[in-house]
Amino acid sequence: MFQGIDQRQLKQAMKKMGMQQEEIEAEEVIIKTKDKKIVFKNPQVAKVTMMGQDSFQISGEFNEQDISSEVEINNDDISTVMDQTGCSEKKAEELLKKNNGDLAKTIMELQEE
Repeated sequence: MFQGIDQRQLKQAMKKMGMQQEEIEAEEVIIKTKDKKIVFKNPQVAKVTMMGQDSFQISGEFNEQDISSEVEINNDDISTVMDQTGCSEKKAEELLKKNNGDLAKTIMELQEE
């Protein structure tokens, strides 16, 4: 948390002030706002408790994604398209994204090929 300070002394000082810190092993942290999504991969996450209030500190590399242009495609949709058309997983996912997750449109497009 603080560089150049003895960790043992820091923990003792935090304990005297009623603070506790807990490291959390996280694989991914996603923060969603109204118009974007901030994704941290392999972040360093610390939960800090002070005076009965919990707060989280997140650090690491992140990227921002525009939510409005992002369509979430789940595995069930991909499997349905594959079962109905016999196409590959990659092809099913690509066309679902192209068709904004519309199963019927994707299946019909593949059947017409």
